[in-house]
Amino acid sequence: MSAARVALAPEGIRPWIADAVRSGGGEVVRPADADVLVWAEPAKADELGALLHGEANHVRWVQLPWAGIEPYVDLIAEDAANGPTHGVGPRVWTCAKGVYAGPVAEHALMLLLAGLRGVGTYGRATSWLPPQGTNLFGAKVTVLGGGGITERLLPLLEPFGADVTVVRRHPGSTPMKGANRVVDMTKLDDALDGALGVVLALALTPETEGVIGRAQLERMHERGWIVNVARGRHIVTDDLVAVLREGRIGGAGLDVTDPEPLPDDHPLWTMTNCIITPHVGNTPEMALPLLAERITENVRRWSTDDSGATLIGLVDPSLGY
Repeated sequence: MSAARVALAPEGIRPWIADAVRSGGGEVVRPADADVLVWAEPAKADELGALLHGEANHVRWVQLPWAGIEPYVDLIAEDAANGPTHGVGPRVWTCAKGVYAGPVAEHALMLLLAGLRGVGTYGRATSWLPPQGTNLFGAKVTVLGGGGITERLLPLLEPFGADVTVVRRHPGSTPMKGANRVVDMTKLDDALDGALGVVLALALTPETEGVIGRAQLERMHERGWIVNVARGRHIVTDDLVAVLREGRIGGAGLDVTDPEPLPDDHPLWTMTNCIITPHVGNTPEMALPLLAERITENVRRWSTDDSGATLIGLVDPSLGY
């Protein structure tokens, strides 16, 4: 196979992406001459759509920058129906799912431990407080989602001897090493019963929006902490606020919120049983080298097999992730 001809967009793209393409054996070209497009803008799906309908209408593979593809779902669905104007077969789409799994899993564990051990309360204190805290050792932990974050989180939970249930759309699709059991979404409520830790690490789809409301939160252990490192809209925010105010659960560790950014006057900011980080499960310093590695590897694979079958992070238009 010949070297992949890769266009970079939108304009002003950073040089490190071009370096990543070249490291994979690819050639950086204009969109009009490319069979691959690396799109480096996390939003602006309309601009990408215009490019694919125009100068780059023959591109056969598009690499997106982040794991979440919510801004692009409609574009990808439309593209799946129509494909490129020129070329053979449907257009292939990949995203960065799995790329940032390690840093985000680490962040999830940090939020869970911080919550269980009272860091939110102690961090706001201005005087010496009585002891509080709950061990993660041997605790019942429920993880929603069976992707890369969960795969990286499970080994981190292993030293604690936690009793881990993974809830995912397709329980038998891939092994979940480190999970005591894997169940489908119809078993979610049962999996939440008495859980001391609940971690959300799943894709946002119409089926998973609002998947955690008051009824689900109240199934958790009274000292349980829910951690969200996925998308804010998985949790019904008003229900979470009410449950935290009433002390029905131990608390919430949120790296993502709904709305996001969380308004300065939102009640969650003042709750001692809520720890908020501003969507920093992976920072740019963590993310960029990891994304560069993914681009390099995928360009290398495309140069060997341009069917797209071996690319990492393939998007399934029917699933929306």
